[in-house]
Amino acid sequence: MWMPPGQNQSWVSEFILLGFSSDPTTNRTLFSAFFLLFLSSILGNGLIITLICLDTHLHTPMYFFLCILSLLDMGCVTTTVPQMLVHLLSRSQTISFAGCWLQMYMFGALALTEGFFLVVMAFDRYVAICYPLHYTVILSWGLCTRLSAGTWACGFFSSLIHTFFTMRLPYCGPNMVNHFFCEGPSVRNLACMDTHVIEMVDSVISVLMVVAPLLLIVASYIRIAQTIFKIKSVQARCKAFSTCASHLIVITFFYAPATYIYMKPNSRYSPEQDKHVSLFYNIFSALLNPVVYSLRNKDIKVAFLKVMGKGRVIC
Repeated sequence: MWMPPGQNQSWVSEFILLGFSSDPTTNRTLFSAFFLLFLSSILGNGLIITLICLDTHLHTPMYFFLCILSLLDMGCVTTTVPQMLVHLLSRSQTISFAGCWLQMYMFGALALTEGFFLVVMAFDRYVAICYPLHYTVILSWGLCTRLSAGTWACGFFSSLIHTFFTMRLPYCGPNMVNHFFCEGPSVRNLACMDTHVIEMVDSVISVLMVVAPLLLIVASYIRIAQTIFKIKSVQARCKAFSTCASHLIVITFFYAPATYIYMKPNSRYSPEQDKHVSLFYNIFSALLNPVVYSLRNKDIKVAFLKVMGKGRVIC
């Protein structure tokens, strides 16, 4: 639906999210699959948050950060997946302009916050391995709180800039977004003006929000690797590497698809590919994170068995 503000021009008041298929049978199958993935993601991340809150042995900076990561993952999938599930079973696949604006902003804010937060988690591993005797002194609860609050503030402010520049573009039709949610590049592709300037702005933001954090993570792990290779005991060296493995897997799941989506030039824009890549870092990443941390983490397993065995954990 378009709203004509003037004689010769019309403005889009809503968008149509095309999703993955227009076939009802296929959509019902996709609904079942995505609903199970969504439910598993919510339950998995919710379980990690619950275990960390209940077990006092997990009240350390590392698990405090893991708890926030799980909260961010839950927020990301909740921002996009429920509406996608509704659209899979509904004949109407529309989203209002304001709804699209809000969805783009919230998903961007949570995703950017998670990207920054992975840097904080890399810093946590750096301090734990390079300065183990001073770990609790350096990573005091005050510093942990400030680091967490800083990542949230940066993520939500950065997303506001990105969303503002994208949604202030003139959209005068067509209004069909070839995606399952309002993601920046897919919506911007519908603007009825030259988007060269906004693409340059987005490129600068992408460098600051994707490349810069990634470089900080790489720098942290270079120092970590240097420290680990100095350890003479093979067993201690393997244990140190093992503490970083889960974080490295999560970083790969998050930054590989995000870099593909936001760092490639607009000339290589492919709606179908972007949809599937976005699906991976939106849904599958949030599902895999609790699996990675629960299967590779002895403390999480012990906390789970304690809750299941005793029925309670003393806080």
